Amino acid sequence: MKTPTETLAPSPHLDRQLSNRHIQLIAIGGAIGTGLFMGSGKTISAAGPSVIFVYAIIGFMLFFVMRAMGELLLSNLNYKSFSDFAADLLGPWAGFFTGWTYWFCWVITGIADVIAIAGYSKELWPTLPLWIPGLVTIAILLLLNLTTVRAFGETEFWFALIKIVAIAALIVVGLFMIFSGFSSDAGPASFSNLWSHGGFFPNEFMGFVAGFQIAVFAFVGIELVGTTAAEAKDPEKNLPRAINSIPVRVLLFYVGALIILMSVTPWTQFSAGHSPFIAMFSLAGLGAAATVVNLVVLTSAMSSANSGIYSTSRMVYGLAQEGDAPAAFGALSSRKVPRNALFLTCVLLLSGVVLMYAGQDIGKAFDMVTTVSAVCFVFVWSIILASYIAFRRRRPQLHDASKFKMPGGIPMVWVVFAFFAFVLWALTTQPDTLLALLVTPIWFVLLGIAWYILRRRPAHLARYAAFQTELAQDLEQETVK
Repeated sequence: MKTPTETLAPSPHLDRQLSNRHIQLIAIGGAIGTGLFMGSGKTISAAGPSVIFVYAIIGFMLFFVMRAMGELLLSNLNYKSFSDFAADLLGPWAGFFTGWTYWFCWVITGIADVIAIAGYSKELWPTLPLWIPGLVTIAILLLLNLTTVRAFGETEFWFALIKIVAIAALIVVGLFMIFSGFSSDAGPASFSNLWSHGGFFPNEFMGFVAGFQIAVFAFVGIELVGTTAAEAKDPEKNLPRAINSIPVRVLLFYVGALIILMSVTPWTQFSAGHSPFIAMFSLAGLGAAATVVNLVVLTSAMSSANSGIYSTSRMVYGLAQEGDAPAAFGALSSRKVPRNALFLTCVLLLSGVVLMYAGQDIGKAFDMVTTVSAVCFVFVWSIILASYIAFRRRRPQLHDASKFKMPGGIPMVWVVFAFFAFVLWALTTQPDTLLALLVTPIWFVLLGIAWYILRRRPAHLARYAAFQTELAQDLEQETVK
């Protein structure tokens, strides 16, 4: 019978195949969620023009989370993702809770994406059975991810490019309509529409707060660039470049697009369940707008599902390396891809196909589930910041040597924590999001039970000790350099 230490044969590392253009576009794809295309009508109708400030504030705060993550990942290149530095700096419990919570977030989001893909396919091909696009999507994305990490990077590159082109087209067409004196039944296209229908805060403070409930989910995936750390070429150059460009992307793709949308058409014309993008292109006389935007939303959901399959498989692989998941998920294929972890995610995504036949209230159920996912993402972002505080306290010499320091340091961390507290309070102000907030602790109770069972097992202790030894050796090599 093998002892725990005998089972710890050295395994091949993930391959660094993601180039600068892959990392840049993965970062953009992460920063532009399907929420912008699918959920912005609901956000605008709730907050009015103040939604511009909502997106700008969220983007500003999350930039500091990304900078903290970047400094930590680059302090030791043996970190595969943020669950690794959480386990190293806060203790094994933090790696376990962060890794599995992040996995849970993306599985839930992936299931929602599979259902969205089926729904939008139905718009384009009304006679198509719902299960076909769901199964085809999962099969295609599994095959792409099984080949090499470069195939994932290439797919995500083109998916993100489609989103960028769609938003750029919206901004260009919108500017032309504004400056050419375009007028519709709702009135002339003009920047004055931003303040001439009740001002920037037409629904007062609580309307502004309501915008945060919906908009936070649009930023889910912004941290995705952190899960590419172990597979990025030249991470010291490419990760900082991708993270530093986040504010520009938020200003252009979120704030810029929303300013144009609400200038062409007054905010009072928008409603939940209707894409503002389709409405504006239709106003411009582009007859194929609905089909084109449906295709864009389809690829956006494909992009999100692709990201989910990638990030969950890497997270489970990292958890297996630390002893927090079955050892089988820590194995790599001959192409240096975590094949078993990929199969696990895709099997769970198949439940999305089953849920499509579960009943008429599936839309409401997924509104709640995506809120649960957003709350869990706030937990993950908070763990990243807590790890940064521990890093500054325990390894000040590495912070001093860092070429990519987080601006604002510890004080800024507490500002972001205060913002997260505000977001959680905002979720209590509406019945549906309050229910999701009350349900979320069940997940952490289940994790706590699993951790209590796992933490003393010899195999877990041995693999975590090996993980720490590997990190320490890598740190020594970096110091010698």
